[in-house]
Amino acid sequence: MSEILTAAENSIFTITLNRPEKRNALNDALTNDLKNALSEADKDETLCAIVIKGAGSDFCSGADLSALQKISESSILENWDDADNLRQLFTLIRKVKIPVIAAVQGKALAGGCGLATACDLVLASETARFGYPEVKIGFVPAMVMAILRRNVSEKRAFALATQGFEFDAATAKDFGLINEVFPEESFAEKVNDYVSVYKNVSRSAVILSKRLLYQTDGMPFETALHSGVDINTIARFTDDCQNGIAKFLNK
Repeated sequence: MSEILTAAENSIFTITLNRPEKRNALNDALTNDLKNALSEADKDETLCAIVIKGAGSDFCSGADLSALQKISESSILENWDDADNLRQLFTLIRKVKIPVIAAVQGKALAGGCGLATACDLVLASETARFGYPEVKIGFVPAMVMAILRRNVSEKRAFALATQGFEFDAATAKDFGLINEVFPEESFAEKVNDYVSVYKNVSRSAVILSKRLLYQTDGMPFETALHSGVDINTIARFTDDCQNGIAKFLNK
């Protein structure tokens, strides 16, 4: 039985974490199902965006008790494989061609907050709660650190990773961790409106923009500019760009 639900409508692919009785806590099955769904969606050229949300009252509460029990009983190599599975998921989100958007209601904590942070965009309801509480049990928000460090200042990242406090959606937006905060009562409608923007822009341009943005991480300035030249040249030969130029010239 799959730990997720999937649906495609109007070029938007929605993945719903479907363990509401466990507050959509991460386990091997859920992580693997997410990876498979993202990989399949990446092959569908009719899609313009992917939305990840949680069933029930929470987005994702991190690892569940069975996952923690497994950690305590596993060897170092087994634990390495388990940690690397989450790394693969975070890497895949960045490699998927189209935008991956987290729609967060309720709690997104520990690995669940990491999952949201790993997405290209994050939308949250006013009542959403975030946090990286791993340090409270001697754990480290390790895989998400590379992404967190790119999203917020070094001082902010240090506090978030080492103090383990929860914070609300408005604070998350102030930190630079999320893009928009929407009212709880109209959340689904607002998310749909936000994501629908991708139906009205060039799919190929968005794909190339995402690739360039992440490709230039850590590059020296001149190298990043040269990568921009490469992507700019590629964009000029896409059907979207050719048609867009023709339409503009024929006004």
